[in-house]
Amino acid sequence: MASHTFTFRVRYAETDQMGTFYNARALEWFEVARSELSRSLGVPYTEWEKQGFFLPLVEAHANYKGTARYDDLLEMTVTSSVAGHVRLRFEYVIRHAAEPKKLVATGYTVHPVVDAQMRPMRIPDWIRTQLGGPEAEKAAEKNMDGTAQAE
Repeated sequence: MASHTFTFRVRYAETDQMGTFYNARALEWFEVARSELSRSLGVPYTEWEKQGFFLPLVEAHANYKGTARYDDLLEMTVTSSVAGHVRLRFEYVIRHAAEPKKLVATGYTVHPVVDAQMRPMRIPDWIRTQLGGPEAEKAAEKNMDGTAQAE
């Protein structure tokens, strides 16, 4: 598992008539988090694409826990895990930076690793190692020797 935490401010354009962040922004913020996680690991997502690996979104879930208003400073944590041979799962927690117990949203997204023709690809070792960590390597080894359950 890899994890990264960063802060950002709610922009005026991200709010609605009620003065809080517009609900679809959570999914946009999730995308920002994936990019920030990749960058924090030393391989920006642009490099993934240069190497022929893409992560289309196939599943998304958001739980709205509270409000965030224009100029609020938020903190987001994204955690990645390997979810099988071709899928990655990212989990997100967004909270107020000054009040960590005050949640704004939580959620997750699931992404298969595909090539430029959108064909699923086995997760390359370098991605599995970076985003899945030691647990993913152990699971992959078990899958290779037949001791793990089928997906």
